[in-house]
Amino acid sequence: MPHPLEADRVKTRAYLALAAAGSLWGTGFLFGKIALTELTVPHMIMYRLTLAACGFLPIVVMRGVQVRARDWPVVFAACIAGVPVLFLIQFEGLARTTVSHAALMVGTAPILLGVAAAVFAHERLDVRRWLLLVTSTLGALLIVFDTPRGDSAHGPTMIGDLLVVASLFAGVSWILLCKHLVAKYAPSVITAVVMITGTILLDVWVLLTSGAPSTHLSARVWCALAAQGLLATTIASLLWNWGVARVPAAEAGVFVNLEPALGAVLGVLVLGETLGWTGVAGGSLIISAAVAMTKLAM
Repeated sequence: MPHPLEADRVKTRAYLALAAAGSLWGTGFLFGKIALTELTVPHMIMYRLTLAACGFLPIVVMRGVQVRARDWPVVFAACIAGVPVLFLIQFEGLARTTVSHAALMVGTAPILLGVAAAVFAHERLDVRRWLLLVTSTLGALLIVFDTPRGDSAHGPTMIGDLLVVASLFAGVSWILLCKHLVAKYAPSVITAVVMITGTILLDVWVLLTSGAPSTHLSARVWCALAAQGLLATTIASLLWNWGVARVPAAEAGVFVNLEPALGAVLGVLVLGETLGWTGVAGGSLIISAAVAMTKLAM
């Protein structure tokens, strides 16, 4: 049995890994919006995930695929939910809304994850953690109601926002399925197998339905695709599954809210989108809840 002090250190490192993953995911919408200036959604996702799969490939080569036959149905379910369904729906939403709004819609994920973890994984949360989840979700709602001002032709739309929210159900399914798998296998192996297999399925679908993507892209778009694939997907997913293997999934949900907070900031600072006082207040609540969750492990 691990020493209590060592157990606390492991849990703290897990929270830090989850925070880093949430922050890297927060850059995904910004880089995605840049890539969408020259690519369609399916082709952008194909490039992003193919590059991400290249990042995961060394793990499979070095450690091998050690998944037992009876676990492959769960692996395939995680592949479908976490790759084609999640990414295609989410970025179809991004194409119809702003980076700030798309990022902030992700703020509804923790409550979905908390409820799903309680229902399907039978996890229990103490009062303090429930309060942090509520605080985090309240922060996300404050940002959601902060309607940006500016050119309405390039502003958020209801269909775009709803598509991003709909994609979160696939994201919650992916988290819980991977949580089940990392209880049996190394998180890095499961992450690599799920993402590579899911990318193969997505690439076949895109080639059959949309044809081959253009290769004549600007350096700016290639850099955005590389950042999406290697930083916001490969490294973020490895950090997330390493962390979620060591803490309850519902607790991990607080760190998902770092994605909308950072995404909103990048939308304002880089793309010139507007965020009012309610957005700032909501972001503060989100970050405060994440910090407080980390301190509970110390």
